[in-house]
Amino acid sequence: MQEILFTLGNRDFTVFQGLAALGAALFVLFALMLIALWRGRRSRLAAEREAARRARDLEAQVAALLSAQSEMTGRMQTMSEIFGSRQSELNKSLSERLDGIGHRLNQSVGSATKQTQDHLKQLHERLAVLDAAQQNINDLTGQVTTLSNILGNKQARGAFGQGRMEAIIADGLPSGSYSFQPTLSNNSRPDCTIAMPNDAPPLVIDAKFPLEAFNALKEAESPEARKSALQQFRNDVVKHVKDIKDRYLIPGETQDTAFMFVPSESVFAEINEQFEDVVTRAHKARIIIVSPSLMMLSIQVIQAILRDARLREQAHVIQTEVINLLDDMTRLGERVDKLKAQFSRAQATVNEIGVSSEKVARRGQRIEGLSFGEEASESAPKGPTTPRLVVSD
Repeated sequence: MQEILFTLGNRDFTVFQGLAALGAALFVLFALMLIALWRGRRSRLAAEREAARRARDLEAQVAALLSAQSEMTGRMQTMSEIFGSRQSELNKSLSERLDGIGHRLNQSVGSATKQTQDHLKQLHERLAVLDAAQQNINDLTGQVTTLSNILGNKQARGAFGQGRMEAIIADGLPSGSYSFQPTLSNNSRPDCTIAMPNDAPPLVIDAKFPLEAFNALKEAESPEARKSALQQFRNDVVKHVKDIKDRYLIPGETQDTAFMFVPSESVFAEINEQFEDVVTRAHKARIIIVSPSLMMLSIQVIQAILRDARLREQAHVIQTEVINLLDDMTRLGERVDKLKAQFSRAQATVNEIGVSSEKVARRGQRIEGLSFGEEASESAPKGPTTPRLVVSD
């Protein structure tokens, strides 16, 4: 209704003003018809018919205008309902998606927590096994056995020590984390190397322990023979410690510590009881003398270290995924805020449309309330009379 319909002179006429002018023109026409009736009775019937026809046309135009206004109001209401329904559906869909994302996030965090707890539980179980192994070591130190039937020759002794060591390592470590008789850069071949975590150099294990002098020591009957056997055993062990250090401890390629495997608990106990100086010299050379029980304990410790390294790697992966998930949640929140802003603007537009619709309805009601009146004074001079438009609110 506020659109400019035409311009006359320096004045702009809107649609409503045009309709008002049209009503005024019709009123003038009606007044002219009355004047025509006054001037001639012959044309009175024709003038009345013409006035009736024009009145019907005016009523038809007003009815058409009211129908258009009613149709526009209905369309506005339909549009408002559609916008409201779609906004409700979108809010519901967005809420369901956010709930789904939160549920999946809770499941992922719960699964990661459960796995970590399971791994810690397994680690505690392994520590309990280590405690039991230590107790077994304390129990076995008092037992003395002989290997004379098994270790009849040097090759048999070497095969026996190598076999026991390989069985302990294969039972305690996963395949791929150890290697038997590999070749080092100096062309030496240790009995076994164990891979360490974090790309650290491998740990070397030697199983060629000299038992000839120990057997001679056990078989010595006289004090002189025993003294000679003791000195020979000490010299053989010291030489073997030096050979391990010179051959297998390579800076940057292997660990600076190596294991010397003793295949018998009784021999290990005898060494610690009577040859403390040999054990001290081995420690200074960074060679650790281990029995089968100590070897099992050491392998279990290494296994726990490897498992802990894998757990740390997995924890880092989980932490990275959680950080990425939080970034995704942040971006999702920003996009939701943008979507809310768009809905707010759409809602404001719908409200403006409703205001315009109400204005159209009020103006239609005003047009519907238009009425025509006339005032004629008998004492006024005869002649053209200016009509007056009466508007009832």
